[in-house]
Formats: sequence, structure tokens, C-alpha cells
Amino acid sequence: MMTKELFFRAIGFFTVGFVIVAALLFLPAWTICYPQAWLLLGILFVPMFAAGLVMMVKNPELLKKRLNAKEKEGEQRTVIALSGIMFLAAFVAAALSFRFDFLMLPLPVSIAAAVIFLGAYVLYAEVLRENTYLSRTIEVQENQKVIDTGLYGIVRHPMYMATVLLFLAMPLVLGSVIAFGIMLFYIPIIVLRIRNEEKVLEEGLPGYTEYKKKVKYRLIPFLW
Repeated sequence: MMTKELFFRAIGFFTVGFVIVAALLFLPAWTICYPQAWLLLGILFVPMFAAGLVMMVKNPELLKKRLNAKEKEGEQRTVIALSGIMFLAAFVAAALSFRFDFLMLPLPVSIAAAVIFLGAYVLYAEVLRENTYLSRTIEVQENQKVIDTGLYGIVRHPMYMATVLLFLAMPLVLGSVIAFGIMLFYIPIIVLRIRNEEKVLEEGLPGYTEYKKKVKYRLIPFLW
């Protein structure tokens, strides 16, 4: 059930996120005339706002789970810290690349990356629709069951597959080669998260071991 507390918490989360990302992009660039930054802010936060509204109305419990970022697993706290450092470095590097016009990609690359980003967003939304147990933390929830249909019948972690596409598209939208190199560190970070998550799920989620035998690939079909 939607509550006033959840509503203001979601709006606060969204606003703080927007301000932080905007500050990381525009302050190091020392200008707001950074077209690629505005493009990223638009494709990142407009769909996020729309998705939040949908969850507020149709599935407030899922929204509540997505707002929960308190990890119980020590290894996952390390993963989150590394991810935060990676994003900080990538956004600042992109802004500085724009400011000093260093190793910047042409605008058509940014537009093509924006299309890929939006496609990954659609993929992410489909994963949220298929799996109502998704949260931002690694845990086994009460009455949780294995989802093995749709995208979960192709890879075991379609949400992470979508985030890899999202995160690798971001620096290309910003037009920065250096930022793209930094964001490549997300691949070993997400591998570490997946390995730990699967350990937790095998220990606490009935049927997950059998699911692993049925769906062999974790992230990329026919590769890993």
C-alpha cells in the first residue's frame, strides 16, 4: 500500500540522485553548456521518474525494496563502495574531458549510445515486471521463489545484464573515452557481486541449485 512516507522517500531519493549526478558533471566541466551531460540526465532520470510513478501506483512494495540500499553482506558492501568510486571517477573524468576537449567522441556516438541506453532501460523494466522479489540488496525474502521464465529462462541475472549495458553506455553518451575505460571496471565488480549473490541464493532459496543446472549462463548467453 502506498504511504505518504514512501512517497516522500522516493521523491527525496530521486531529487538527491539528480543533484549529485548533475553536480558531478557540471561542476568539473565548469559550465552547464554540456549537451552530452543534459542528454544523459534526460535519458537517465525521466524514465526513472516514470518508472517510480508506475511502481508507486501498481507495486509500492517493489518500490520500497528498490529504495532499500542497506546491505547485510560484507562482501556486497565492498562491491557498492567500489561501484561508487567508479561512478565518481567516470563522471568527473567525462566532465574534465569535455572541459579540456580531450579524447571526446563525436555527437553521433553519444546519440547511438543513448539509443542503446534506452533499450537497456526497457530490458531493465521487463526484469522488474517479471521478478517482484528484486531488491537492491542481496537477501532471500519471505516466501521468495525461483523465477525461471521470460528473461530468467535465458540468463540467471538479466537485471545485471541490463545494468552492464546501461553503465557502459553512460560514458559513451557523455562522449568520453576515458570515462568508458573507467566504467569497464564494472565488469569485474558485477562478477564479484554475482558470485556472492549465487552463494547466498543457493544456501537460502529452495530450488536455486536446480535452476542453475537448468539455466547455465549467468550474464551473457553462450559466454558466461
